[in-house]
Amino acid sequence: MLTAARKQLAPTRRSLVSHLSTPSLILQAQKRPTRHVQAAVGCAGKRTFVATAGRRNDPSIEATRHPSEEDEPAKEPSSIGAHEQKHEHAVISAFDLFSIGVGPSSSHTVGPMRAGKIFIGDLEALGLLEKVQTVKITLYGSLAATGKGHHTPQAILLGLEGSDPETIDTGTIPSRYASILENKTLVLGGRHRIVYDMDKDMVWRWDQVLKTHPNGMRFSVFGEDGDLLATNEYFSVGGGFVVNEKTKVDENLFYKGVDKSVVHGARLHQTHSSEGAPGEAAQAPDPTQPPYPFSSGDSLLALARKHNMTIAQMVYDNEIHFGYSHEEVHEKLMRIWSVMDDCIRTGVSSAEEKLPGRIGLRRRAPMLYRRLMRGFYPGLASASLPAIDAGANTTRAGQIGAPESFAVKSSSEDAENGNGNGMGSGFRPGHRVSASRPTRVVGVLDHPVTPMPPRKTMIPAMDFLSCYAIAVNEVNASGGRIVTSPTNGAAGVIPAVLKYIVEFVSDDPEKSVVTFLLTAAAVGMLFKRGSTISAAEGGCQAEVGVACSMASAGFAACMGASPETILQAAEIGIEHNLGLTCDPIDGLVQVPCIVRNSLGAVKAITAAQLAMASQNVYSVTLDEAIEAMRLTAADMSVKYKETSLSGLARTVKIPLTVPAC
Repeated sequence: MLTAARKQLAPTRRSLVSHLSTPSLILQAQKRPTRHVQAAVGCAGKRTFVATAGRRNDPSIEATRHPSEEDEPAKEPSSIGAHEQKHEHAVISAFDLFSIGVGPSSSHTVGPMRAGKIFIGDLEALGLLEKVQTVKITLYGSLAATGKGHHTPQAILLGLEGSDPETIDTGTIPSRYASILENKTLVLGGRHRIVYDMDKDMVWRWDQVLKTHPNGMRFSVFGEDGDLLATNEYFSVGGGFVVNEKTKVDENLFYKGVDKSVVHGARLHQTHSSEGAPGEAAQAPDPTQPPYPFSSGDSLLALARKHNMTIAQMVYDNEIHFGYSHEEVHEKLMRIWSVMDDCIRTGVSSAEEKLPGRIGLRRRAPMLYRRLMRGFYPGLASASLPAIDAGANTTRAGQIGAPESFAVKSSSEDAENGNGNGMGSGFRPGHRVSASRPTRVVGVLDHPVTPMPPRKTMIPAMDFLSCYAIAVNEVNASGGRIVTSPTNGAAGVIPAVLKYIVEFVSDDPEKSVVTFLLTAAAVGMLFKRGSTISAAEGGCQAEVGVACSMASAGFAACMGASPETILQAAEIGIEHNLGLTCDPIDGLVQVPCIVRNSLGAVKAITAAQLAMASQNVYSVTLDEAIEAMRLTAADMSVKYKETSLSGLARTVKIPLTVPAC
């Protein structure tokens, strides 16, 4: 009887094992006695259950195979974005687009950590967690190509241990990961310990791409006898969003969190869904719609005209519809800004000299900030930017001091030197202090040409923007806490522009923060709906380009521009980033990513100023620019989509350390 049953189940067993692309997994499954597959785990509430008794010959068992389980060699995607379902609106929650996470990558760090957490949550819900003895992880495409430099292994393993990117203590990540590697143990869900060998249990398929998205990962867990207990594939589609092919392949849903039970019902059906398994009945969409649904820039502009509202006001009302109270919306927006501001503060006050990685890139933000603050009174702080501790060069606890070589003299010192009306006694806060410097001379002195005066910073706004953006991305590159806006690789553009508005432009900082973030979120929704915010799909135009467009719109809104001018600012921001490639050196989010954020921030303000200075003078709409970006992304070679296979990643040589013999 047992032999007959095994023969009868053999075809099913082969069909289930066939989608485990790792040869070691197939070999292990063939060595073990065949019993049954208990469940194939899906996400977003769409799980396929397989009975463990009395239904071993049920053909539905074979239906548990993923539609994407046939792995393909890396190739160009046939389409990018969600343009095929034009009838669906683009509205998602702004708090899904701006989410708090960890560096260095939203799609390769934040997304995989969320995927691991979701997978463990499903195992717990199915009662399978305690039965797991082995976990196998396979990474595909771009996720495998640059995953090591983007800390993908750390993210997945800590996610499987139950950590969440928004709440994890970033300071413990290196030590926890080192402990997993050293002890070869993994504590699933924080309570079930299993043996885990990194070399055997994680496979990198950089030359293979799953059909749904280049950033694919497959998790499989096995029982004591080697039986496959559960398996699932997840796709990190950019901005920290994680989806599964058999569920809603968009657009926020509950994937920015990991607990779908707390998600407002209106958000579960607000966007399009992917095609389900053959014969699967389509679910009727929730009739509840946000009050201001838009699918394009034109429809967003039409709503603004019809209801005589700003873009920020419409996004605000949509958030209220999603179940947030007025106080919660304000609190969440202020929390996002607080993390952004803290990130800038951390970056400019860092005492570390270099960023992690083989490049050995030196930090720039602390040096740039000290240079910008040269001559100011030490320790002065505004209400929006408390003074911070810069280490050895502080005058009092928690205050940044002026550089030692440019310390300001006190009034008593001036009096002693006979300068009773000197700079020390008459200088007011906010004024620059000139320090004596050696004369810089160009050429020789045997001709009548006047020596060139010392060079000074003539465009301080640009310098502050660059400093802020670089500070954020240096924190991101070191694995610190940041806000995904809309991705980690482009996380410096929006905070830099918003910081500049708060510090140098706005008379009402809180109102400016709310207006800026909600307006920028609306533009980000259009890009996520009409194209992509994933570098693995569209290159850096999908990250820094989109962030520049969002920041342009936010800046224009804070300056009082009309909705039409705001969208034109967004169009200028993306138009001149089209074709931007993603070719990070050594797979690290450092070069060219950090400086590119600086340029993106400066370009964002320039785009907004151009739009406001030339209203109604334009030839390209935002919708046309988004479609152009989608087409450019589809035509772009996979070598320039976060794979580090060409461009700077290939031409720049990284010196290797050779041990002395």
